Amino acid sequence: MAHSSVSPNVPTSLHRGTQTILKAGVVAGILDLTTAMIVNYLLAGTTPVRLLLFIASGIFGKEAFSGGIPMALLGLFLHFFIAMTFAFFYFLLYPRIQALAKHKIVAGLLYGVFAWIVMNQIVLPLSNTPKFPFNPVKAAIGMLVLMCMIGLPISIIVHKYFRRS
Repeated sequence: MAHSSVSPNVPTSLHRGTQTILKAGVVAGILDLTTAMIVNYLLAGTTPVRLLLFIASGIFGKEAFSGGIPMALLGLFLHFFIAMTFAFFYFLLYPRIQALAKHKIVAGLLYGVFAWIVMNQIVLPLSNTPKFPFNPVKAAIGMLVLMCMIGLPISIIVHKYFRRS
């Protein structure tokens, strides 16, 4: 008797949908975090651990910067939680907005702009992270990173799922 990795009580489409959201979130999270680490190191000399501590400071404020590796790991968790949230939201929107299927590249790039707006106009201002003056060059770089490393991979992975369904 062959065993399936899917519980008999869980519809296959739900299982595949969950896998797609996880895949999109992990891929986008890895691409975004790797790019952010490289860009922040090149522009400001920020180490990867310091960047993860900055993410954790969204919840814990300046105390996060003295939290060491455990706090950096929390920052890593938060980063992937946010990437998964963006993947989940796009997955929910995809079947409801026809333009997403017709223009997956443009839709992905625009979703990256949306992600930048959400993060920079809502999440960061409401968080406990240190505040910095607006810098148009850094903003443009950040938006480009989210367009290419969050929006595009999520759009392409979700598009592939719905194309098969």
